[in-house]
Amino acid sequence: MRTDSPKEHRFSTKAGDLCWFEWGARSERPSLLLLHATGFHARCWDQVVAHLPEDLHIIAPDLPGHGRSFKPDTLADWSAGADDIIAILEETATTPAFVIGHSKGAVVAVHAATQRPDLVAQMLLVDPVILPSEAYWQGAEKPAIDPANHPVSRRRNQWESADQMAAHFAARSPYDTWQAAVLSDYCRHGLLPADDGNGYQLACPPHLEASVYLGAALSDPADACAAVTCPVTVLRGRSGARASPMDFSISPTWPALAAHFQHGTDMQWSDHSHFIPMEAPARLAALIEGLAAL
Repeated sequence: MRTDSPKEHRFSTKAGDLCWFEWGARSERPSLLLLHATGFHARCWDQVVAHLPEDLHIIAPDLPGHGRSFKPDTLADWSAGADDIIAILEETATTPAFVIGHSKGAVVAVHAATQRPDLVAQMLLVDPVILPSEAYWQGAEKPAIDPANHPVSRRRNQWESADQMAAHFAARSPYDTWQAAVLSDYCRHGLLPADDGNGYQLACPPHLEASVYLGAALSDPADACAAVTCPVTVLRGRSGARASPMDFSISPTWPALAAHFQHGTDMQWSDHSHFIPMEAPARLAALIEGLAAL
């Protein structure tokens, strides 16, 4: 296990400043780029990183709207963020990178790999929220969305401390299946000083998180998936009927997704939910290490 702490960096883009974290030093080996899920942040990967070899160079950004990165007006466009990831790769990687994306982070990875295939050596998509084409909006003009209409926009956004937040979530779904250290990382790095000066608030504002969910079915990534030229491993959680679009105890990933990449491999961990990095960081790290050695 590695014990080094990450270095925090800032990167200026046209839209605003991105925060990103770095473990280790660049080398001729491919860097690992870790892209988090909606509502989370780069440091949710800490426990995965802790189980990876110390000689691996690892980069993990806070995606736009999350963590300590800039906050746009909306996150409804699921391809947004690819340009920022490309810019980080151009700045930090000495060779094409191994990109690992979880949930929406996997969708951003696909768009980045499509736009700049020279920067991506391979991808591991961890339970990506990618559906069959018929599940996406088919109209010529996309409907307007109002985040206030989504229940996530009304989630609790005032906390006295990270410890209070962790204690509140520990016995609640889906956090009750997470490893305790991951929940602690999520809470410790997922809060910012509140705007009113009283306590802390979520680093991903609830209205922005809600805009992600409302935009999920508006842009079909099928063409982007088909255009990816590097090897892609699709890792899915358990199958079953989802109770609602917000039921992440079951994988939202289209089971046939891997076959729609030029070089796709399907893999399923049926004993885990959508939150594989939170439930099984050591197991995921071992898979990453094995794939990185190919």
